[in-house]
Amino acid sequence: MKVISFISQKGGVGKTTLAIHLAVAFAGQGLNVAIIDLDPQASSAEWKDFRSNEMPGVIAIPSSRLTKVLNDLGASGADVVILDTAPHSEGTALDAARAADLILVPVQPSIMDLRAMRKTTDLLKHIKTPTYAVLNSISTTGAATGTEKAIEAEFGIEICPVRIGDRVAYSRCLIAGQSAQEFEPGGKAAIEVRKFHKWASGLVGLAVRELVA
Repeated sequence: MKVISFISQKGGVGKTTLAIHLAVAFAGQGLNVAIIDLDPQASSAEWKDFRSNEMPGVIAIPSSRLTKVLNDLGASGADVVILDTAPHSEGTALDAARAADLILVPVQPSIMDLRAMRKTTDLLKHIKTPTYAVLNSISTTGAATGTEKAIEAEFGIEICPVRIGDRVAYSRCLIAGQSAQEFEPGGKAAIEVRKFHKWASGLVGLAVRELVA
């Protein structure tokens, strides 16, 4: 069982949106996938309430139950578990980081996000798990080169090569309990998600099966 944790000490950076989209992509490969929602706002769990498909499953729990629930999921045959964490919660973030095979830190191209990222990287500095920044909500007309350079220079963290654009599909699809690749399979958001999923799959040692539309 592979565990991927989305962690940021700042709210509003897209942890839940990215977690949902990656989970749906893994489920689309026929894998047994669960999202563990560790945020008291329970946004992933709320999304699941409007979803007709069984996969991915979503479990909303306090971080104190994380180890028990992960053990249960492993015993039940889960292939991938994605942890959607709360902002401003160091204990939850550390629990999720220690449980992970891969840590993804979403960051948007704003000065406030870059300043807040220091708290996240300082929190994770003693965690040896592979950790990558994921550039999210990138303008579809502008470049994010400055953000990339700032992250590399200030935080010494590697950057996911797939940028996630600021696209309407990412928010609109969530209303109906869908992902962008389900809402608009041929859209640009869906293409980004497929690339993001392929990249993440390679990092955790999972093969990607090419799907025929």
